[in-house]
Amino acid sequence: MARIAFVGEEAAGARAVGRVVASDHELVCALTDSSPTTRGSVAAVATGAGAPVLPARRVRDAALAGELRALGVDVLLNVHSLAIVRREVLAAPRIGAFNLHPGPLPAYAGLNVPSWAVLHRAPRHGVTLHWMEPGIDTGDVVARADFDLTPYDTGLSVATRCAQEGVELVGALLDRLDDDPAAVPRAPQDLADRHYYGREVPQDGWIPWSLPTADVLAFVRAFDYRPFPSPWGPARAAAPRVGEIGIPRLTAAPGAACAEPGRVRVDDEHVDVATGDGWVRVLGLTLGGRSTSPREVLRDGAVLTAPVPVGR
Repeated sequence: MARIAFVGEEAAGARAVGRVVASDHELVCALTDSSPTTRGSVAAVATGAGAPVLPARRVRDAALAGELRALGVDVLLNVHSLAIVRREVLAAPRIGAFNLHPGPLPAYAGLNVPSWAVLHRAPRHGVTLHWMEPGIDTGDVVARADFDLTPYDTGLSVATRCAQEGVELVGALLDRLDDDPAAVPRAPQDLADRHYYGREVPQDGWIPWSLPTADVLAFVRAFDYRPFPSPWGPARAAAPRVGEIGIPRLTAAPGAACAEPGRVRVDDEHVDVATGDGWVRVLGLTLGGRSTSPREVLRDGAVLTAPVPVGR
């Protein structure tokens, strides 16, 4: 039986800490910014199991290392928490510290990588469980689960799939800790293949209408976390006499390229926008943060713009 300190947030964190509670291991404490009064949260699950809950910021406190050693913590497990864990805290658990990362390492390290995979029209994505070390997402790999992406995936659907597959990796780790902790795999990453994504937002969120239709559609889907807020904010455009609008959903529309990118085409039923090689159909629009009909905002012949250079 391992004594586990858990660091986590969001639904994936709650599901993972639930796996710990249901296992033969002991949850010693949970570090989270979630509320114990929110049903199903990390804090609520930990409190229900009788484990103390500490603020997530404590992972940046060197004094936590001594506390974990005094508690006899064997494993620190981090799931969907963005708090940077201090070197001393990482070194405190007897067996080691592990992180569940929602991307295939080393190619998709860093932040919001499910969205980057959709943006890149990647054919596959994955989730990685790895040993933690002071570098971000650089530790040896314990296990990875890859899966196919479709032309309909969004940032949310890929993030959700990462959480589903990742919780199974956590379960497998818990089983290994039962059998033989010394046998937990350590496969070094080839850091020559590493790409790190920071807090940057592609195109600052402005839809690059001059790109081919498939790339424009992928851009908007990468921002789509409906009904939850996107970590990148809305995909947006600038409309004449209206200003900034949000465009949460597009689909391909018929017709060959015959207008400058961003040109609006309105008929009795649809609102379309020209891309670099065709047309896309606007299926939703927000103005001032409120949903509204595209036909009420966009006029035939108007040109939507993106006030940043494509490729920025």
